Amino acid sequence: MVMARGNPYANGGNPYIRDSVETASPGRLLVMLYDRLALDLERAEHACAAGDVQTAHDTLVHAQEVITELHSSLDVSVWAPGQHLADLYAFLAEELCNANVSKDAAKVGACRRIIAPLHAAWREAAGVVEPPTVQRIGA
Repeated sequence: MVMARGNPYANGGNPYIRDSVETASPGRLLVMLYDRLALDLERAEHACAAGDVQTAHDTLVHAQEVITELHSSLDVSVWAPGQHLADLYAFLAEELCNANVSKDAAKVGACRRIIAPLHAAWREAAGVVEPPTVQRIGA
């Protein structure tokens, strides 16, 4: 899996995060993307519920960028069920776009609940047992 130059973790000005992304294994990068996606969805859901339109918009746009990165890094030719995951990513991207237009916290929450078991499964598959620490660093 190759992460694009514009991946959500590498864009920040924090050199620690940038270095950890540049040296992470592909499995760890995948987990980092899911960590950030989970954080974005949590923040977006709360922002929608609170009527914080700008934060909801910003976090939903970022979540869509993460979904796009996950989708573009998926090679369905090497894993037959990968097409199902690709279809799920496409569905989530559309749902998040719709949620952003309507600022619908329930729709964001539904997407968050879809992502949660995938997040846990990828963490387990990558052997990541520690809780994500990136969640508390920046937006």
